[in-house]
Amino acid sequence: MKQHLKQVIIGVDPHKLSATIEIVDEREQLLGSGRFTTDRAGYAAMLTYAKAWPQRTWAVEGANGTGKPLAQRLLYAGEDVVDVPAKLAARVRLFDTGLGRKTDARDAHSIAIVAVRTTTLRVLSVDGELEALRMLLERRQA
Repeated sequence: MKQHLKQVIIGVDPHKLSATIEIVDEREQLLGSGRFTTDRAGYAAMLTYAKAWPQRTWAVEGANGTGKPLAQRLLYAGEDVVDVPAKLAARVRLFDTGLGRKTDARDAHSIAIVAVRTTTLRVLSVDGELEALRMLLERRQA
């Protein structure tokens, strides 16, 4: 797998059963994209795909809502994650494309663009309570 050394942003449009990503550089150029399931196999495939860009930051829309489980999994794996408010992503989608139409790929791209342009996004950290519940669940499943 070819490795890229420049900093990239991975915009994530999370849903209950899938996550769509778009990878952009600091010039907002699209470098990669994909749609992955949120089960273990899909999550592992998404991380493997993203490792082609070792200097990466994940920008997750709604990291306190729908995106929280995925954002926390990424944080637990040692990834850098920022929260992108849905309203900011919607504005970028509308003003950059002139279209209000939503698609998962367009949403993921807008989320990534917000992260490139905004230096004040909230940097996330591991939620201790959620992590404790995850560890308990893993122990019970073992």
